[in-house]
Amino acid sequence: MMNRIPWQDVLSFGPKDLVKILVTALVIVVVTKVQVFSDRMSALLIALPFTSLIAMVWMHQEKQSASRIAGHAEGTFWFVLPTLPMFLILPWMLRHGWTFWPALGANCLITIGCFWLTVVGLRQFGLDLMPK
Repeated sequence: MMNRIPWQDVLSFGPKDLVKILVTALVIVVVTKVQVFSDRMSALLIALPFTSLIAMVWMHQEKQSASRIAGHAEGTFWFVLPTLPMFLILPWMLRHGWTFWPALGANCLITIGCFWLTVVGLRQFGLDLMPK
């Protein structure tokens, strides 16, 4: 799959891409600024699928097909699921003496494992999230 990605196209940036970067970065900056005042409000904002919505708007603006946008939305659903344990395990670790970086590193490894289990598990049901 990785060898089918046209990296020269992915890594070339034009004016539209700069607008996308600025709008997307603005969302992240606003959420991190809200976090200073309310961790729960920033959590709510980040839980909203802003990045997915923005990505789908950009896909639509670039005239990508409804099928590709639908595939993106469906893939996002399945790939969100393996990230959810991190949002319970990380706070537990931090509250039980783990320092930030080791806890974050452990959670990255756990999430990678959950991704792998999700991909392998869904293949058993005919859904291939990572086609070869």
